[in-house]
Amino acid sequence: MAKGGLKEWFKQNWVDIGSKKKGGGFAKCGRSKQKKDAKRKYPKCVPRAKANRMTEGERRSAVSRKRARAQGVGGKPTNVKTFTRKKAAMGGYTGSMIDADLGGVSVSNPSYGQYYKGMV
Repeated sequence: MAKGGLKEWFKQNWVDIGSKKKGGGFAKCGRSKQKKDAKRKYPKCVPRAKANRMTEGERRSAVSRKRARAQGVGGKPTNVKTFTRKKAAMGGYTGSMIDADLGGVSVSNPSYGQYYKGMV
């Protein structure tokens, strides 16, 4: 989106991933003040291209996080991230293993050992 800017943003076809149509696809983004839209829950809008790439679980997760937050606080719309960050395994460590002793079996990565020589 940074390449195209605001013009590109307006050209995208925005859809509400929280309301599917009967024949497939998604309803257009937003709500009107008509009676038929009065019961409709708060929309979670994304570009159609992104909505088509998302799995069903990702769509459900994004919609539930959006609807769990208080909407319209201070007259401003409520935004939530479409995708959550994945939690790192092993207590936050995301790097590669340099040296370890796993139950009596010594494991090492020689290429990292050369790079980190003197640091570890």
